[in-house]
Amino acid sequence: MKKRFLSTIAIAGAAAMALTACSSDPDTGSSDSADGGGGGDVITVGFAQTGSESGWRSANTESMKAAFSAENGFDLVFNAADNDTAAQIAAVRSFINQGVDAIVIAPIVEDGWDDVLQEAADADIPVILEDRTVSASEDLYAAWIGLDFEQEGVTAGEWAAAEFGDTETNMVVLEGTTGSAPANDRATGFDAAIEGTMITKLDSQTGDFTRDGGKSVMEGFIQNYGVDGIDLVYAHNDDMALGAIEAIEAAGAVPGEDIKIISIDAVHDGMQALVDGKINYIVECNPLLGDLVAAAVTGVVNGESVEPVQYVEDLAFDQAAAEAALPDRKY
Repeated sequence: MKKRFLSTIAIAGAAAMALTACSSDPDTGSSDSADGGGGGDVITVGFAQTGSESGWRSANTESMKAAFSAENGFDLVFNAADNDTAAQIAAVRSFINQGVDAIVIAPIVEDGWDDVLQEAADADIPVILEDRTVSASEDLYAAWIGLDFEQEGVTAGEWAAAEFGDTETNMVVLEGTTGSAPANDRATGFDAAIEGTMITKLDSQTGDFTRDGGKSVMEGFIQNYGVDGIDLVYAHNDDMALGAIEAIEAAGAVPGEDIKIISIDAVHDGMQALVDGKINYIVECNPLLGDLVAAAVTGVVNGESVEPVQYVEDLAFDQAAAEAALPDRKY
């Protein structure tokens, strides 16, 4: 996908909408949100979520369910694929067979979507992508709404370069789900930002964006390189960073001191770990995309022009900034 940023005004509006509080049960339904369905007609939407692998994903699901509520004029058909790509594609085919008005997908991986997206197009069912991207032709979906994952990696890498770039630093990486857009782009951005520094990547393995995965991979890194052989951890999300903290503490070391940690997401537990000094720097990835996606679905279904690429602005936090922001965090 060719990336192009919204205007400054549009980004500010998007961020404001995305930061709207959500208060639904991610397993049973949704409640209050901003304006939704158009013209008094109920819009039936199939939403194929990746699963519930992290605190970020739970907040994202809650935001989507709140935005696509009955009160807002929607009938939401929800499916969480538990990070199974085949199951997610099957869910999309089920939505097509049900004749929904629109389909929203948070793709688990980038590749393999051409056929089912073509099937949706043949059925005249518009598709909106949220959070993650696909490698399929842009003609097969109406819009993508999410975050600039590569820029998140760049921001994290620039901080690492400034803090450790002039010192020999051994780093390990906890990757997100293999083949996913955030894992690919966060790696690309970070690597570009630290190029030419004295930071050496010892190892990089996937923890599938889960806390257990992060802990298990970090345990392996410690076994292979020893606590003294690792200076820095770059985690593609907070849940894996939190798992790494458990592994580091179990090995008798102090996370944030003996081994520095950089993470991406800025969910509540990650921010608390930053405040506690166990994580050193976090780049935000805002999960509250529901209102923006609902507005795009309504526009597409009503035949209106919709911005095809919409980015939500991300922030970044050191310990002081996290302490100031945490009391008002909505996720």
